[in-house]
Amino acid sequence: MSTTPSTTRRSFVAGLASSALALGAQRIPVPTPEHRIRRVRRRYSANDQIQLAVIGAGGMGNADVDTALLIPGVTLVAACDCYDGRLTEIREKHGPQVFTTRDYREVLARSDVDAVIVGTPDHWHQRISIDALEAGKGVYCEKPMVHRIEEGRALLEAEQSSGKTFQVGSQGMSSLGNEKAKELYESGAIGELNYAEGFWARHDPIGAWQYDIPEDASEATVDWDQFLGNAPRREFDPLRIFRWRNYRDYGTGVSGDLFVHLFSSLHFIASSNGP
Repeated sequence: MSTTPSTTRRSFVAGLASSALALGAQRIPVPTPEHRIRRVRRRYSANDQIQLAVIGAGGMGNADVDTALLIPGVTLVAACDCYDGRLTEIREKHGPQVFTTRDYREVLARSDVDAVIVGTPDHWHQRISIDALEAGKGVYCEKPMVHRIEEGRALLEAEQSSGKTFQVGSQGMSSLGNEKAKELYESGAIGELNYAEGFWARHDPIGAWQYDIPEDASEATVDWDQFLGNAPRREFDPLRIFRWRNYRDYGTGVSGDLFVHLFSSLHFIASSNGP
């Protein structure tokens, strides 16, 4: 287990948010610009060591890991996913020494994990984040923070009682374009803000969230019960796990996946805490 002071771990988890840049209009996360990485690197000493795990190793989970590993002293020690194919990819990409499992509780039980990235479907965010905080881990959770509004209070209480950092990742909060817009707004370049309008368009011939289904997707390669979690019981359906954003049982629809980028960006630019 790392002996790095907890303040360094908290700084790292918070810093991950500022370094994990993905352009809002892009369907696939893009690499973080080198100049932004250099800025984050300067915050840590050569002796800082952060041992990281990812729970949910799909698109955003993988992208977040790639960005985190650009920071000196950060290593990936464990990964969890319900689909065996993603765990195989993790070992091929990061080495056979990375511990892999279908059960996230095995990751949280490890003493060598300092912080976790939660990149699971939305319906798992609250439970895994609370369990991670109670296990003494820092948490970087992809947006949205929770699947249902009523789940929020318990998670906030878990953060406060744990003394650990809980960071929600949202692209608009780590966008270089939004940083510039905030600078211009605060300088008075556009005067008083009275009205703001935004839009989000995905002109895709097959529609949004129609991700590829692995050819080997089956009950043998997927832990279906683990995926379902607290969602309603259903027969195995590969569409539901690999295109989960299309289903309210697991995702939060357009508002939780796309609209959030608009209002979080506006809040950031205008330093607003309101709805």
